Amino acid sequence: MKLIRAFIFRSSTEAASLGAQTPATTFGKRRIRLPELIIQFLLFACAGISVVTTAGIIFVLLDETVKFFAEVSILEFVTGTTWTAWFTNPKYGVLPLVNGTFLVAVGAGLIAIPLGLLSAVYLSEYASKKLRSLLKPILEVLAGVPTVVYGYFALTTVTPILQKIIPQTQVFNAASAAIVVGIMILPTVASLCDDSFNAVPKSLRDAGYSLGATKLEVAKGVVLPAALSGVFASFVLALARAVGETMAVAMAAGATPKMTLNALESIQTMTGYIVQVSLGDTAHGTTVYHSIFAVGFLLFLITLTMNIVSHRIIKRYRETYE
Repeated sequence: MKLIRAFIFRSSTEAASLGAQTPATTFGKRRIRLPELIIQFLLFACAGISVVTTAGIIFVLLDETVKFFAEVSILEFVTGTTWTAWFTNPKYGVLPLVNGTFLVAVGAGLIAIPLGLLSAVYLSEYASKKLRSLLKPILEVLAGVPTVVYGYFALTTVTPILQKIIPQTQVFNAASAAIVVGIMILPTVASLCDDSFNAVPKSLRDAGYSLGATKLEVAKGVVLPAALSGVFASFVLALARAVGETMAVAMAAGATPKMTLNALESIQTMTGYIVQVSLGDTAHGTTVYHSIFAVGFLLFLITLTMNIVSHRIIKRYRETYE
């Protein structure tokens, strides 16, 4: 009988305690869910704003580009080798602008990609923690320098040095622009590659060292293949920035659209032409005005293609090494 009474008393006590806690627990869950719903809504709104902004940019570019192609043939624009938008009898062949853009971007990539990759290997595999904490912020300071400063640096320092080495170098030239843009995008390559190398598990490095490999062999044969997707991503981001760079290229490379592979001559990039027309001297609604949107839309397609190709390459290597 005593056992039965004790059991009934214990059961009633637990039921009372559970009944007393249920409203508080339910209220607590509701109180937790409300902030989560608010945060979810804010995050969705931010994502929606970015999508709407991108759609708005595409719509404006398409609208003005259609107006341009109503006056200029698409075939002439895509295949023409003469760009004389300011002449009495203008021609709108965009290939000279594309040529100048890729001449600068490729030159910048030849400088930034190897130097950035080697810098990242040193920071992640050879430098001590104290030295790395000192060098990496200094390297990343380059990313915060205004592009106009790079343009003045090209005109006052890089071009005179090139003229002393190669007297045929013109005042405005693609080589000077490629050098300063390469310096500009170098922190992007170095920083992203360094982050990718540091994300590689330490166990993979230890496995390489246990087989008698040196630091260089581990970096080349273990760390680099494992971080290849991040390395490719850094290359593409850097080249995309080089393709879209404006002020430094406009100041250093000049404004002479031409089909040439001679980096010592003056050229004009797509962004440089957009800057030239956007200074305010061009009347709204003219063909020249609409041409900057056509050039901008082509630039958008080029960068979009680069991103899609890089995404496929990154995905392929990520699946391979995972």
